[in-house]
Amino acid sequence: MLFQISEPGMTPEPHQRKLAAGIDLGTTNSLIATIRSSSPEVLADDKGVELLPSVVHYATDGTATVGTNAFYKQVQDPANTIASVKRFMGRGRDEIGSATQLRYELDEGPGQVRIKTVAGLRSPVQVSADILAVLKARAQDSLGGELEGVVITVPAYFDDAQRQATKDAGRLAGLNVLRLLNEPTAAAVAYGLDQGSQGIYAVYDLGGGTFDISILRLTKGVFEVMATGGDSALGGDDFDELVVQWMQQEGHLKPLTDSAARQLRMLARQAKELLTEHEQVPIQKRLEDGQAIDLILSRSYFDAMVLPLMKRTIQACKKALRDAEIKVEDCAGVVLVGGSTRMPTVRSSVAQLFGKEPLCQLNPDTVVALGAAIQANALVGNKQADEDWLLLDVIPLSLGIETYGGIVEKVVPRNSTLPIARAQEFTTFKDGQTAMAIHAVQGERELAGDCRSLARFELRGIPPMAAGAAKIRVTFQVDADGLLNVQAQELTSGIKAQIDVKPSYGLSDDEISTMLSAGYASASQDMKARALAEQQVEAERLLEAIRSAMRADADLLSQTDQDAINQALEQLNVAREHCPDHLQIKQQVDHVAQLTENFAALRMDRAVKQALAGKRIDEIAPKVVSDNL
Repeated sequence: MLFQISEPGMTPEPHQRKLAAGIDLGTTNSLIATIRSSSPEVLADDKGVELLPSVVHYATDGTATVGTNAFYKQVQDPANTIASVKRFMGRGRDEIGSATQLRYELDEGPGQVRIKTVAGLRSPVQVSADILAVLKARAQDSLGGELEGVVITVPAYFDDAQRQATKDAGRLAGLNVLRLLNEPTAAAVAYGLDQGSQGIYAVYDLGGGTFDISILRLTKGVFEVMATGGDSALGGDDFDELVVQWMQQEGHLKPLTDSAARQLRMLARQAKELLTEHEQVPIQKRLEDGQAIDLILSRSYFDAMVLPLMKRTIQACKKALRDAEIKVEDCAGVVLVGGSTRMPTVRSSVAQLFGKEPLCQLNPDTVVALGAAIQANALVGNKQADEDWLLLDVIPLSLGIETYGGIVEKVVPRNSTLPIARAQEFTTFKDGQTAMAIHAVQGERELAGDCRSLARFELRGIPPMAAGAAKIRVTFQVDADGLLNVQAQELTSGIKAQIDVKPSYGLSDDEISTMLSAGYASASQDMKARALAEQQVEAERLLEAIRSAMRADADLLSQTDQDAINQALEQLNVAREHCPDHLQIKQQVDHVAQLTENFAALRMDRAVKQALAGKRIDEIAPKVVSDNL
């Protein structure tokens, strides 16, 4: 039995239970599940179909058709039929790239991407809300009442903007979104909690377009995501494409028409799926352009053909294990998620890597929705008497602020457990500075220009002080849904400013993976760039300080000493502006510091004499209290 049946008296009576559901809002298909009779189950439509195609068709009268009927309208009315809208969630028009490969037209305005339809402009949030509204109606018809709340799952790589867009879609559909839950965590819930599992588990998620790997620790009811990784440019579609290429080559096919190419891709997918149950499959078809194909594909040849793709997923798994600082043998089990994990080559490769058979008893298409249902059931107060657990997800990319010189100071490192609040103190760069610009960024690079800008705001009203005297505490708070708030406070005056980071668009899965890869690939280069920027800032600080001192107290120096210092300052300024080597700039900084040591001592003597001028010795000597008093 996969799920425990509670004992009498452990849960409220049916009429007392609050209705809750878990939703897997997928790129290709979406599902909704709930807890009924103490067991999670996926809810089907009136025809008994569980999967709802994530496709929406808009008509001239403004009505929206969702699901299977919309799916078939993609050929008849492609411009008004929106599919795979999840790819656009939290993204701007400039992040989509060329729209020539899309079947619909995008609005060219700034901010959140919008799709032109005969019913008007539609944002990804609106399209997703239409999908969620159908799932909501399905659940309420099936359960006979209003939903108290839902948990919606998102990819582990979704950033703040993408999560916020998903939450907004739920609210627009009239749902009370209790929480956003990472998809691999939801899968682990479906397997782990109901079996009382303990230890470290890997969640291997291979979908149609992306691959994700997550490492989770289960300890006394606490689910902690230790690390995430993957390859957002790898999925079941890539396996299909290799079969298509093989068919074109082995079948000696000439260039295909668009319709014939679609047929060939469909044949490839069917052959791949049939190989799950059969050792070989015949591929016979006359295409629409008149060409014919008659081939036999064996499972062994298919496995050899897709081996490079499998190696990419295995490498991503090994990297996630390194990020989590554990070994393969430390994993108690591995969970399979995504329809592509049905392929025998996937299951055997995963088993070989982890040294144990993967958990695949649950339907990989529905396991995420089932886990979300369990979490939703608990959040509305329907937890069983023996249930006591907590889910701790992680932030996928580091958060920090831009400091002087364009350097990123990371405040919250990637893979930090959520929710989290971390603070760090910063200071002013110039004398009398009364305002500070706060620029929050996300990414793994050392310079702000190489990271993703999240938000900008200003802290004003800082009391004028000497450079470096002010203390500004910047606090990053990320809630359980991965949504960010940034606050800045000057500690002596108490003034503060804050912002809820809610951009109109965000990072794609591919961009996050690219940013992580770029961070690792350019680590050495980034460190050199950071060191250069730091020395440039140090040089500028020294130049400003000595020039200010020279304006005030140059009379303490002979003309020869003044000329020597001015010449050294000029050389330092040239090195700061033009030298690409931070070590050479540091040498110039050290030279100037050494050259001005005597000048600093003379200024100190003058300052002391001025402070003591006109005072009696008893006014400056420390007062001693007699032991006899």
